[in-house]
Amino acid sequence: MTNAIEINDLHVTIAGSHILQGVSLIVPSGGVTAILGRNGVGKTTTLRAILGLVASSGQIKVFDHEVSSWPTHRIVRLGIGYVPEDRDVFSGLTVEENLRLAESGAEVQYDEVFSLFPELKKRGRQRAGTLSGGQQQMLSIARALLNNRPLLLVDEPSKGLAPKIVGEFAGVLERAAEHSTVLLVEQNLSVVKRLAQRIVVLDHGEVVHRGEARDLDDPTLVRQLLGVTGAA
Repeated sequence: MTNAIEINDLHVTIAGSHILQGVSLIVPSGGVTAILGRNGVGKTTTLRAILGLVASSGQIKVFDHEVSSWPTHRIVRLGIGYVPEDRDVFSGLTVEENLRLAESGAEVQYDEVFSLFPELKKRGRQRAGTLSGGQQQMLSIARALLNNRPLLLVDEPSKGLAPKIVGEFAGVLERAAEHSTVLLVEQNLSVVKRLAQRIVVLDHGEVVHRGEARDLDDPTLVRQLLGVTGAA
């Protein structure tokens, strides 16, 4: 089976800072692969490099296509949904308008999206900028799921959210992973343990660990790699 993503010797320099320093990783098709690491180690930059949103050197392949020199719109057309860390909803537009802008192709899954997020259906005419943080995250994820993308890049979905809402989002991503490959950047270890089969840990712009999610059951390893206890 073709891997969803293959990255080899990826380098990214932004404003004079060498953010990614030879990152290599593989995301197999199917399930959830999580990228972990302390703040500022290059997790978000890795996702943005895959999408062509930052200049990079090295090799990036998506579904066996070499995309390193492709513009973002062409990369996305391979079937990528993106949930950015800062949600990036169009605050002046309504929920309905945000979703319509995300439509692509004939297989638009409004029924599926509204079954996952009934709150969005009720708030269709509300401006996105007046939604709560959790509701804006719902909208950001809904846009990515609307077109049944085979690959989802999801950046810090639990950031700043109450524990109850985090659990709801984890459930949504579990369902999404039944039919899409998910590359997840996440700091919440309980979410990673629930969702991921594989993990990649970055530190100072380099991969320092590749393994299975059950590696996170080792508190010594978690403390060494992430500086936290590893408790769920």
